[in-house]
Amino acid sequence: MKVLGAGSIGNHLSHAARTLGWRVDLCDISQSALERTRTQIYPSRYGAWDEAIALYTVDQAPRGQHDLVIVGTPPDSHMNLAIAALADYPKALLIEKPLCGPGLDRAQELFEAACESGARVFVGYDHVVGEAAEKVAAIAASGALGQIETLDVEFREHWGGIFAAHPWLDGPGDSYLGHWRLGGGASGEHSHAANLWQNFAHAVGAGRVNKVSAMLDYVSDGTVDYDKLCLLALKTENGLIGRVVQDVVTIPPRKWARIQGRKGHVEWHCGFEPGHDAVMEDTGVGECARHLITKSRPDDFIRELRHIASTVKSGDSSPIDLERGLDTMLVVAAAHKSAREGQAVTINYQAGYTADALEPV
Repeated sequence: MKVLGAGSIGNHLSHAARTLGWRVDLCDISQSALERTRTQIYPSRYGAWDEAIALYTVDQAPRGQHDLVIVGTPPDSHMNLAIAALADYPKALLIEKPLCGPGLDRAQELFEAACESGARVFVGYDHVVGEAAEKVAAIAASGALGQIETLDVEFREHWGGIFAAHPWLDGPGDSYLGHWRLGGGASGEHSHAANLWQNFAHAVGAGRVNKVSAMLDYVSDGTVDYDKLCLLALKTENGLIGRVVQDVVTIPPRKWARIQGRKGHVEWHCGFEPGHDAVMEDTGVGECARHLITKSRPDDFIRELRHIASTVKSGDSSPIDLERGLDTMLVVAAAHKSAREGQAVTINYQAGYTADALEPV
């Protein structure tokens, strides 16, 4: 495995790969970032540096010999690096979320390059392949809830935790996080919520999101320009209506989803209690069932890599396939357009993954 980017996500995925016994080449444009990984980030998280991880500056890194390439850099660099990585013909490519900025620059080009390369391309919305989300999707798809009436997802979390995990950053202005056009802000950084909403909508047969109405609360002071709150009302091709809330201000965090049917409901809770996610299931028969799922933060990435390896081998479709990540970026782009123009926006998938796909109602 080759990892581009020695920041937080690069360390997480390198550790996950080593846990699975994979060989890892970890690359960065900065020698100081590689040294920080070796002496600070990795040892502080996992107890000790793993000498089996090979460190390279990007210009010295091997090419053309990796089964999986991971793009774990800031989102404004994803498209260029991903398209270049496909030219080395890996079996699979994983691009961290958000896939790109809401301008959708080169998104259609990436889609076409992926189709031509034959490589499986994934986007790092790891929550949807977590055990709790898979259980929720299975319950909702089983018909036990009856006809689905609505769907709500929230990722409300102050981003102090992000900066605690990145102590080399002084705040949002030091990175893409403080700039919505670069893929930051609540709309980009917490786009897990929009993606999870879309995933559950697919699970119940509601189709893709084709209408977005949004309100965003922007912070702009000359140093930063980001949305601290992103409120979305969504409608799918088959008429399901629901809500997404994403913010970077809520303390303590709330990462939650609820699928409401005519016969009952099911809820997803991330971090329900220390060391556990939870699924709450009420199908109208007996008492509400609570399923606790043991999980640590490293488990998220180990499970994601196992899913990728299994999916590449089987050829099955995946909820983190490139098309799903691109669909999420269309929703994020539509949210900013809706907020800017003060009206709902429809998504025309026939126009491809470009700004031309976004049409005012």
